[in-house]
Amino acid sequence: MKHRFVLLFCTAICLFTLNAAAQQLPVVQKAQPKWADGFPVIMIGNWDVKPSFRRRVGANPVWMDEVYKRESTEAQVKKYKEMGATMVMAFFYKGFGLSAEKEEIDATRKLSALCKKYGLKIGAYVGATMPYETFLPEVPEAKDWIAPPYQGQPVTYGSQTFRKLVYFQHEGYKAYIKRVLKIAIEDLKVDLIHFDNSSIQAIAPVFYHPLAAEQFRAFLRKKYTPEQLRQRLGFSNMDYVEPPSYTKSISILHDPLAQEWTDFRCQRLADYYGEMAQYIRSLNPDVAVECNPHGLDGRNSMWNESVDFPRLLAHTNYFWTEGEHTELAADGTLLSKIRTFKMARTLNNRVFTNTSDSKLKMAEILAYNRDGIGLIGGLEEMEGGKHQTSFELPQDQKAYIRFFRDHFEYYTGTVNIADVAVLHSFNTMAYNNDRPYQSTFLFEQSLIQGKIPFDIIFDAQLKNLDRYKVLVLADQESLTDEQQELIRAFVRKGGGLVATEHTSLYNSWHQRKEHFGLRDLFKVEAPEWHNRSTPETILSIAEQRNSVGKGRVSYLPEVIPSQPKPAMVAMSGKYFRLAKNHRQLIEAIQWASADALSLKVEAPETVTMELVQQEDRNRLLLHLVNFNYQNSGVENIKVALKIPEGKKIQQVSILSPDGNTSNTPAFQQEKGKVHFTVPQLALYDLVVIRYR
Repeated sequence: MKHRFVLLFCTAICLFTLNAAAQQLPVVQKAQPKWADGFPVIMIGNWDVKPSFRRRVGANPVWMDEVYKRESTEAQVKKYKEMGATMVMAFFYKGFGLSAEKEEIDATRKLSALCKKYGLKIGAYVGATMPYETFLPEVPEAKDWIAPPYQGQPVTYGSQTFRKLVYFQHEGYKAYIKRVLKIAIEDLKVDLIHFDNSSIQAIAPVFYHPLAAEQFRAFLRKKYTPEQLRQRLGFSNMDYVEPPSYTKSISILHDPLAQEWTDFRCQRLADYYGEMAQYIRSLNPDVAVECNPHGLDGRNSMWNESVDFPRLLAHTNYFWTEGEHTELAADGTLLSKIRTFKMARTLNNRVFTNTSDSKLKMAEILAYNRDGIGLIGGLEEMEGGKHQTSFELPQDQKAYIRFFRDHFEYYTGTVNIADVAVLHSFNTMAYNNDRPYQSTFLFEQSLIQGKIPFDIIFDAQLKNLDRYKVLVLADQESLTDEQQELIRAFVRKGGGLVATEHTSLYNSWHQRKEHFGLRDLFKVEAPEWHNRSTPETILSIAEQRNSVGKGRVSYLPEVIPSQPKPAMVAMSGKYFRLAKNHRQLIEAIQWASADALSLKVEAPETVTMELVQQEDRNRLLLHLVNFNYQNSGVENIKVALKIPEGKKIQQVSILSPDGNTSNTPAFQQEKGKVHFTVPQLALYDLVVIRYR
């Protein structure tokens, strides 16, 4: 749907300096607060008990105000401390306005002082929506910040229509949010700013705001020369360009203007958080920055939410995820947040997530996150007909919290060991919602359940492939010439490559090539091109294995799904069932690595692992998680682990919060590896391998 706008703002406000595309940007150097390095995050959250919000949203029990008042009492903070909590994520600013929320901000001030008295860190909640009924009387001019109706409907926070979305890059809005941040940092003395709603504040309809439309035109003029614009769009005058139409469910993004709009939107959201992070650190560099974009949950977050994780998380220390499930589904499909935890490591972030309702979630976060066990409790409105707190966790979950605190030395200062890197290229994952998501996520599922140490990487990490033995390109169809040269260099120097389907068959503008860009490595001819609306053909050939330079290349014509993902839906849930050619994928990795993988774990496919190192403490740490723990424990897990060159193993010990006493199994060291057996795994074991 085409939209025309009446320009309400002067040209001077509209024309901002815009950065070039993400793949051309240097990595932003971000600060790390001193306290956050090695801090054990055990969190209590209470951000939604604010009366201003509860009364407007409705459906509250009569004792809700009592619950809210109790939150800022010394007795409650003492209880948090007794639970083992180290941080409180506090209600602060929901967006109703500083005047409307004054009493609640005063209560947060009291809570902050009590947290500091008892040695707890405090984070301040900052919402990204505008409950306009109270905000506009305070700031009438803010009506110009609000996103205009889209397709005849107001742009709001879902069914909570009183919470309108604003164009967050309006200078007036940013100035107001900085006032909010200044109060939190200088007055309340908080330790962390929690920006909520990051997964919704930049949904596509927000960018039909007239200021966003003008900034989009400026973005195109800055990114391309007139001649490049003619090549890209067929014309060079951007004066009459309007944002393209938006449909949530798409397959392939063919429209070049829609592709550029996606890049622009991702950059604008990242720029907003970059500006806010810079402002926060200018006030106090020891305040951490966190946002809530969710994680790698199988959706095209770039097209739908303007969230490009490498760009956005370049500015944060922590981020929140609420989307992915952690469970062994009834049909045997293993669902996890493992991808999101691995993404966080790559992008030097830590993850916040709710673990209060599941011992399995606690085991998963211990294995894959750094320095934290997440959210262990928050206030419930009603339970059993009367108001209670949700802080009385089951004894087994309390045991996990104690275990984490007692053994925290093993969860900080770690570096993961990964043999394999799986690429998520922006131009592929932003412009095609279908096969690249299916093949990439299924290949990762095989690595997770096949217990192969791997990282998830993005475009910038292609310049640092030396730490890996194998690079996986699972239908990464849109690659630049520079990226292809980096891949070739990696292979020629001895790296392994496993590529599938239509990898390198398109350029960065998603234009079809005559041949695979990496044909010299695959030694395979491209399928015949039909037309832009016909899906590419899967080659009817066997796996191709080639030696190139000092490296090895495997080309697989397809990652074969057990449950094919329909077009235009998210890659999630039942679609994660292991690929039909799961064993072939694992064998291709083993071959491409020249059988030099760091680890072999003989255990069922419902057992996952993570391998990390504390080099300064001469320790390797192997985390094991049994997703099938409710049905069956696992006995006699055989492990063969490559040890650092020139080192000698001193001891192997097994620790667990599952009621098992720690033990020190016998081990053998030979030919650069240590061999041992884990006698029993209930849900979670931590294996500590000490060397000298």
